[in-house]
Amino acid sequence: MVALSRSDLVGSRFDAEGLRERCTLVEGDLTSLGDALGEHRPGLVFHLAAQTQVGEANRSPLGTWETNIRGTYMLLEAIRAHDPTTRVIVASSDKAYGAHDELPYREDFALKPSYPYDVSKAATDMIARSYAATYGMPVAVTRLANVYGPGDVNWARLIPDTARALVRGERPVIRSDGTPVRDYLYVEDAASAYLAVADSLEDPAFHGLAWNAGSGEPLSILEVVRRLIEISGRDLEPDIQGTGVPHGEIDRQYLDATVIRTELGWEPKWDLDSGLRAAWEWYERTLA
Repeated sequence: MVALSRSDLVGSRFDAEGLRERCTLVEGDLTSLGDALGEHRPGLVFHLAAQTQVGEANRSPLGTWETNIRGTYMLLEAIRAHDPTTRVIVASSDKAYGAHDELPYREDFALKPSYPYDVSKAATDMIARSYAATYGMPVAVTRLANVYGPGDVNWARLIPDTARALVRGERPVIRSDGTPVRDYLYVEDAASAYLAVADSLEDPAFHGLAWNAGSGEPLSILEVVRRLIEISGRDLEPDIQGTGVPHGEIDRQYLDATVIRTELGWEPKWDLDSGLRAAWEWYERTLA
């Protein structure tokens, strides 16, 4: 396995659990992959690199677009130059859909993003699929729900931040009023969805498609935090500091994963309580 390495979050599983030793590392970024592709000649590329935070995108749209949009087309151009038969799976997001009155999102919904992060993911999504349509490349796009699980040390995210607060004996902070609804997907289910999509690209009929993958269980932010508090056994209440939905966020987002289930046989194996319990055990062990 060849992995692109630019910087690692301190405390990540990549180092703590010995994953680094199992990979061939390539130092660089998405704009300078020509030599690495020529040297290693991968037959399959998972493009997961991105600026992933809505708040950061609102504060710094240029950096987000440089990473998410330019990074994607630079990667795809490098692959097209070296070997256009390379299978490529590109991470889009449920946020590419933007706000819709009708839910859950289906793959045939229009992409209607409004805010910088959402726009970056929709652009990534369309650019990737254009390489399949124009050049016949085996490219597909994933639109996943909010991925969570052991090893996530991005403290700007809801579940890591809540778990860290609980380990410290502090009240978890909710920066909205707790009512925004999201779809949550355990990391092992996310990985299995990527592998199912990768396998599908052996068939040209599946080139250029976008795939939803989610749990099918829309939940409010407050409900997720309360479930994690219960699993932790801490006697604490959430600290709700927001009013309404934060600017730049979408109020309600969840996915219809019927197509990936019926076409590729994928479905999630982890329910939310099992996933939160596994995540909590990791945070408690690691942060304590």
